[in-house]
Amino acid sequence: MHWIDWTVMLVVLGAIIVYGMWKTRTVSSVKSYLQGDSELGWWTIGLSVMSTQASAITFLSTPGQAYDDGMRFVQFYFGMPIATIILAVFVLPMYYRLKVYTAYEFLEQRFDLKTRTLAAILFLFSRGMAAGFTIAAPSIVLSSIMDWNLPLTIVLMGLVVTIYTVFGGTKAVSVTQKQQMSVILIGMIITGFIIVSKFPADVSLVDGVGVAREMGKMKALDFKWDLANRYNIWSGMIASVFLFLSYFGTDQSQVQRYLSGRSLREGRMGLLFNGFIKIPMQYLILFTGVTVFIFFQFVKPPIHYNRANLSQLEKSETFKPQLDSLEKRYDAVFQEKEKEVMGLVTALQQEKPSDIETAKTKVIALNKQELKLRSEVDTLLLDYAKETNKKIEPNDKDYVFITFIVNYLPKGMIGLLLAVIFCAAMSSISSELSALATTTVVDVYRRSMFKSGSDSHYLGASKRLTIFWGALVIAFASIILLFENLIQAVNIIGSLLYGTILGIFVVAFAMKWIRGTAVFIAAIIGEAVVLAVYFGDKMDGKDDLGFIWLNPIGCLTVMAAAAVVQGVMGKKE
Repeated sequence: MHWIDWTVMLVVLGAIIVYGMWKTRTVSSVKSYLQGDSELGWWTIGLSVMSTQASAITFLSTPGQAYDDGMRFVQFYFGMPIATIILAVFVLPMYYRLKVYTAYEFLEQRFDLKTRTLAAILFLFSRGMAAGFTIAAPSIVLSSIMDWNLPLTIVLMGLVVTIYTVFGGTKAVSVTQKQQMSVILIGMIITGFIIVSKFPADVSLVDGVGVAREMGKMKALDFKWDLANRYNIWSGMIASVFLFLSYFGTDQSQVQRYLSGRSLREGRMGLLFNGFIKIPMQYLILFTGVTVFIFFQFVKPPIHYNRANLSQLEKSETFKPQLDSLEKRYDAVFQEKEKEVMGLVTALQQEKPSDIETAKTKVIALNKQELKLRSEVDTLLLDYAKETNKKIEPNDKDYVFITFIVNYLPKGMIGLLLAVIFCAAMSSISSELSALATTTVVDVYRRSMFKSGSDSHYLGASKRLTIFWGALVIAFASIILLFENLIQAVNIIGSLLYGTILGIFVVAFAMKWIRGTAVFIAAIIGEAVVLAVYFGDKMDGKDDLGFIWLNPIGCLTVMAAAAVVQGVMGKKE
């Protein structure tokens, strides 16, 4: 990486960190550390909520998702505006009225201590794992670019963010996320223009989008009812509503953001702002991935995007000849496909339907040949891993965007885009560590273990627990293997637990006759059902149920089980 890129990246990141430390230099109480003095306006809250959700995984993995599968993933977010409206009307007023630090304090007032503790533990487990992925993603980028040892990179990344979060707590998180989000949006918009500028001279953006549309990449809506399909209009408008109700209404990393507002009105506006801006923002990121796909129709992409994987095959006497053979066939297929893609562009420009259909058929057939050759490389990697007893993940979707950044962006822009990725990582990881520490202190340590400490004692405990969670998350990140796709992995983890947590809160708000023991038992039943459904579905080797549907299954199971258990118990509680 050029010194100009290093300079741009370090200046941007250093300025944001120094600004956050300066703004939080007066933090001296546990309330200020955990809740930020409740002084934020809606604009800062909205960007803070958005930054917490938009981790580095979003900017690494989502373009790769679009490159591979097109725009369908945007449907995943269709339920977000509905969820944020429901929460703004019914849930936020309750949190502000009770003046709680965490969402789980409400559960003790409504039910009992054991229900509060159970919900808090479920959150700690899910968010702790998700934070591991949030650290792993940018570390993978840095290790890939600098050829560093991945576990060491994860440790360094985790240490930097942990120290930054320990210094200023949730206030440091909130006051820096506005600047981080600004860098993120500016960087992505500039990158989009640069990608389009690198299309061939006689290919416009409209032409490129036409090619992507004919190849199935621009289809954003799928109305077919299919429970196995992760991303269609039905999963987006039904199942994702449950996920986002739980995420924004019960996940402390989000609740902590809008409880830092100076008033209920500011908290509501910040939440709604995020709910309605997220879809166009996600569309922009996905479209960036589609433009990268268009670019690689005219410039030969690597046969495998993870350069570290290819280098291992190239060093092997056994597997290098097979890789070389696949590379030659790949080159020949690409040269033929490039000609046919230009033919498709010409047909689109001339608006000749028969020529478009003919060219489209040829391009799609050649694209399938490309994909087949790429899958053969994946098979080679798995064979190599088995022979050498090494751990290798053949999936390379998460390396698509970073490959373009490193190889095709001009000097300075590479540094800015890396700053974008690290800004996203810092904002999300720091939010997660702050929320994990807050929940541990408020819902477990102060409530059940050490009830009579001073304010300074709990402030010190909060900082020590932030360090503890930082170390734990680093350890988890160090043992993670890449899933099918990082952003899907995070959503799968959330879906395994969020439905149960949401079910507890829905019972609390809507089923007034249910008592603590009944909902506690129901939550255990609900989580057991979710895990049984998920792992049972995996037993035959294929997915018959999209993971997003685990959220309504968990929520509705808890509600039904609570009603049954309470009915059996009667009024004995």
